[in-house]
Amino acid sequence: MNNKDKTELILTLSCPDTSGIVAEVAGFMAEQKLTIKESNQFGDSETDSFFMRVKALSISNNDNIDISDIRKDFEVIAQKRQMQFNVYNTSIIPKIIIMVSKFDHCLVDLLYRVKTGELKAEIAAIISNHSDTEELAKSYNIPFHLIKVNSENKKNAENSLESLVSKYNAEAIILARYMQILSKEISDKYNSKIINIHHSFLPSFKGASPYKQAYKRGVKLIGATAHFVTSDLDEGPIIEQDVARVTHVTSPADMVAAGRDVERIVLFRAVKFYIERRVLLNKHKTIVFN
Repeated sequence: MNNKDKTELILTLSCPDTSGIVAEVAGFMAEQKLTIKESNQFGDSETDSFFMRVKALSISNNDNIDISDIRKDFEVIAQKRQMQFNVYNTSIIPKIIIMVSKFDHCLVDLLYRVKTGELKAEIAAIISNHSDTEELAKSYNIPFHLIKVNSENKKNAENSLESLVSKYNAEAIILARYMQILSKEISDKYNSKIINIHHSFLPSFKGASPYKQAYKRGVKLIGATAHFVTSDLDEGPIIEQDVARVTHVTSPADMVAAGRDVERIVLFRAVKFYIERRVLLNKHKTIVFN
């Protein structure tokens, strides 16, 4: 039996930082006939919290390991150490919903990376408040849902969104340049399950044409930020960021193009980190085990 036939799991946990956590987790893995293939941990002295991610593979040729049994058995350790934890079977591909408006560069990038296997996720549906990306969705044989949003129907639109998340059993919602503000109710309900991407000019250059504003101010760095969505607009825990250099000869159009390139790669990384279970919440920030 090769490794592809064996159960591979990922354990993530956070708890108060005390001694012996790593040793106890390693001992548990051994008892469960699992061998550790990857382990990352971090102790935050400011919050006195400990974070850990472990990828493990079954040792036994009789591959009858039940993830639900492992969760149940680990609960004993979790309760003793006041842990929050999750156990994931890596053979189960996460389902995501992508929401987009008119700018499709991030959507196109994610579609391609899923198609090539670089991003191991299933795009269950594409939702938009415009019809611009409908043909693109059809070309990938992905269900497309048009949900128009205005001040009068916002509640009904979000009810439709919730119904689709439930219908497709989606684990996460990716806002790939979706230009509508989600309500506090939605943000709270899907806490740490919605990932957004935006340019990093906030709060300096708000509103329309931020790149033109930045050009007029002679900005030398442009960037993008991917973060979890909260009820505080664009202030959720940051998952990933990157920048690109520009100079005085860079035109506004070239700045927009460079900005889109950065947005694509930053959102991809954030989604990849998320589906690989590398992102753990630490109050108002994240721990990202690269």
